[in-house]
Amino acid sequence: MIRAFIGVLGVLTAVFPNRIIAIFETVAIENPDEYTRKPWTDSAIRSEGIVVTVASLIGRQAYAWLMNLTGVFGAVVLLFPEAYRDFATSLLYTHPDEVEWNDQFTNRIRLIGIAYIILAVWTNTKRRADD
Repeated sequence: MIRAFIGVLGVLTAVFPNRIIAIFETVAIENPDEYTRKPWTDSAIRSEGIVVTVASLIGRQAYAWLMNLTGVFGAVVLLFPEAYRDFATSLLYTHPDEVEWNDQFTNRIRLIGIAYIILAVWTNTKRRADD
């Protein structure tokens, strides 16, 4: 069930990368229309969606790898939200030093990190129980 949901999120990300980025920016950034994204950002997000979709469809090892990576990412954003913010800013925007993040972003990204860790642990536990 959760694998299907993750797969659907991957499809949505692959098909609507610009909309996914806009949602992220609305939650994370003050005045998102003032900043210019790097030209390859949509392609990178689309590629991420394709990888998530394929891993969800294939299942087993590919999906386990994806969930392990999700857990590691969750731990990083939980423990080092400012480092994640700085990395994401320099990766996504042409003038990263001008980007202003919402005050609540640190707490929100930590919650996402916790959710990712729980998802990774839950899917890993379930996979081991099924084997």
